[in-house]
Amino acid sequence: MIFHARVENHPCRTRDPARASLFYVPYYGGFHVSNKFRERNLTARDELDVSLVDFIQAQPWWNKRNGKDHFMALGRVVRDFIRKPNDRDYGAGRLLNLPAVKNMSVLIIERHPWQGKNQYGIPYPSYFHPSTRQEMAWWQNKMRKVRRPYLFSFIGAPRRKAPIRNEFIRQCGESFRCKLLNCGTPDGRRKCGEPSEVLKVMTESRFCLQAPGDSFTRRSTFDSVLAGCIPVFFSPHSAYTQYAWYLPGERSSYSVFIDQKSKASERIEEELMKISSKKVKMMCEKLLGLIPSLTYAHPNATNSGIGDAVDVALVSLAKQVNKIIN
Repeated sequence: MIFHARVENHPCRTRDPARASLFYVPYYGGFHVSNKFRERNLTARDELDVSLVDFIQAQPWWNKRNGKDHFMALGRVVRDFIRKPNDRDYGAGRLLNLPAVKNMSVLIIERHPWQGKNQYGIPYPSYFHPSTRQEMAWWQNKMRKVRRPYLFSFIGAPRRKAPIRNEFIRQCGESFRCKLLNCGTPDGRRKCGEPSEVLKVMTESRFCLQAPGDSFTRRSTFDSVLAGCIPVFFSPHSAYTQYAWYLPGERSSYSVFIDQKSKASERIEEELMKISSKKVKMMCEKLLGLIPSLTYAHPNATNSGIGDAVDVALVSLAKQVNKIIN
């Protein structure tokens, strides 16, 4: 919805299809698959997706390039859209497996690391949606000056499919250098739903542990960037293979990587203590510089000059589509 609202008011928008280099398909596929999650009749579950494809393929501007200049933005992870005939049914749709959609570009909060050739990762929305460059600069300066008494923190709940989270909760709970917000407890569950509580923990920490959960990525990564808290990743698919348009090639300039299968993951505090305060300061500054491009400006902001996540996506996508077409 945020992406749709932003492109409605975007300065590059044209109402003349003959002048357009990109065609946005305003389809809320994530809402649809959520709504049909418990639908046992697969034909009924897929009906709207199939109708959409039939409709756009009947449009004259689709046929000009067979949909290669069309794109959509989805607000759920890729596995919710790639059901195959023999898969165990867990409520997913098959939107991204439809041949016409494979011709399009798909902007999505979590792409398939191996098979997502036409999928491009875009940030999860966080809590901050500035309208002006001044608001953005104010926030960056605020995060630059904040005092961070904790070495690291973890915000999250235990996950049956991600036992490493239990290990993080244990390590963090045993360390006076770690701030833990356990979303699995009644009080923690309440606090985890409060933006002020989440950002309080992150702004008091130098490093934020980003554990895989039900899928590779998590929205918490973008909350930590907003808070100027250096993300610590344990899988390359949590960010590095996802958000190539947004993150620097030099991973160590803004993040820490500890392989979740390594011995180092059993002694996180010890590993983070090895990083010098000078290096931490440099990483934090790099992270603060990434905030504008990883943030979604307020939908009513027009030509704000922020260069937000939507601006980055449209510029990068235009280049990619031009390369595909030519």
